[in-house]
Amino acid sequence: TAPSRASDLYFVQEPVGAMANLAYVIGSRATREAVLVDPAWDVESLLARVQQDGMRVVGALATHYHQDHVGGQIFGLSIEGLPRLMELAPVPVHVHAHEAEGVRRVTGLSAGDFVVHQGGDVLELGGVRIRLLHTPGHTPGSQCFLVEEAGRPARLVSGDTLFLNGCGRVDLPGGDPEALYRSLHDVLKQLPDDTLVHPGHLYAEPFDSLGAQKRTNPYLRVATLEGFLGFMGF
Repeated sequence: TAPSRASDLYFVQEPVGAMANLAYVIGSRATREAVLVDPAWDVESLLARVQQDGMRVVGALATHYHQDHVGGQIFGLSIEGLPRLMELAPVPVHVHAHEAEGVRRVTGLSAGDFVVHQGGDVLELGGVRIRLLHTPGHTPGSQCFLVEEAGRPARLVSGDTLFLNGCGRVDLPGGDPEALYRSLHDVLKQLPDDTLVHPGHLYAEPFDSLGAQKRTNPYLRVATLEGFLGFMGF
């Protein structure tokens, strides 16, 4: 048989910081272009990894505006993030329309630093497509990134919307349990079972198949909104 075509996808999952965060780098080996997802805690190391691999950062993607993902002050911590990235390698920051103000407020970036998106928008890097899925619930503008390459299982970078055997909390400002239920069941649960889930925090294993999560994750298994609200304490 003919050898399988080499993947164009460049994909790095990087544990960062004191809150078990996971940052990501997604790119195309053909174009050598990459974007950083939730670059926080140690921006210089992320950039060094990309440079070491011969890639070039052309943008940043924010799953949502919380400081442990984009930088800012929280719980007595001063977390570096997007402002540090803009000092070292200024690039467009891709945010959902409902999240732009939150990201601006916690990071101090200007509106001109952002590319504002709606759900369904697509970024293309070589043969790699990054589909922006609007998944409100944890925050109003939370978004997940479905990384697609022809002939291969997709990867879902799920931020704080979906964890392995868990999901994001909804008791912070802007949280909405009904919206999270719809995001999980009407959006993410509809993706193919062979999709690989890469969450925003390393609370369990670093990744799993969505099919396995549909079988084991109680927040995906629950059949009704009422049951989901019960799990969430409402």
